[in-house]
Amino acid sequence: MKFLIYLVLLSFFYLAWPLQLLAAVGDVNYISDVVTVPLRSGPSTAHRIIHRGLPSGTQLTILKIDEEGTFTEIRTAGGLEGWVRTQYLISQPIARVKLAAAEKRLQGLKTKMNTEIETHASFQAKYKEAEANNKKLNSQVDDLTKELAELKVVSADPIKAHAHNVELTQQNALLVGQVEELSSKTRQLEKNVQLQWLLYGGGLVLIGLIFGLILKKRPRQQASYSRYT
Repeated sequence: MKFLIYLVLLSFFYLAWPLQLLAAVGDVNYISDVVTVPLRSGPSTAHRIIHRGLPSGTQLTILKIDEEGTFTEIRTAGGLEGWVRTQYLISQPIARVKLAAAEKRLQGLKTKMNTEIETHASFQAKYKEAEANNKKLNSQVDDLTKELAELKVVSADPIKAHAHNVELTQQNALLVGQVEELSSKTRQLEKNVQLQWLLYGGGLVLIGLIFGLILKKRPRQQASYSRYT
């Protein structure tokens, strides 16, 4: 029975010994998962209690470890110094602290993820808007291109018509000149014809006068006619 108790104590000593070797001055340790740990003025239970209960998860800085490794001198984040039992110290935060840190980190990641999702949604909305505007502009360009082609076709006829009108105007001007020239010649011919008729009429009158004079100069033959009767 004594041998069994000795074996259990020896096993506990060997299990606790590596934990004590892991602690060193300047290391950061935490109060283990117990409700409260009293903080004393020295490395024994006989020393007075400075703080009756450091809550579990309290972050501590190791200042010194006694020769037996039973007590460790620590300093809290608030600057309070004292001695606590080494068995209450662990090198890692307790599960509750880890859980709180993990939840905080998870919340931060969720917030970041939500921000990224909102940013992505905003970019996607802007992309869709830009794509819609691009399609609208392309449609307007197509419409303007068609209108320009139609205007070219429509404007080609007036240009041709104008050129044709200019040509007709020139031809009309030429014809007007020719008509005026012909009219002038016609008037001149009419004058010449009238003059010729006057000359012909005067000639006929003169011939008639000459013929009358000739007839007057011829002797009468009335007497000889009566004689034969």
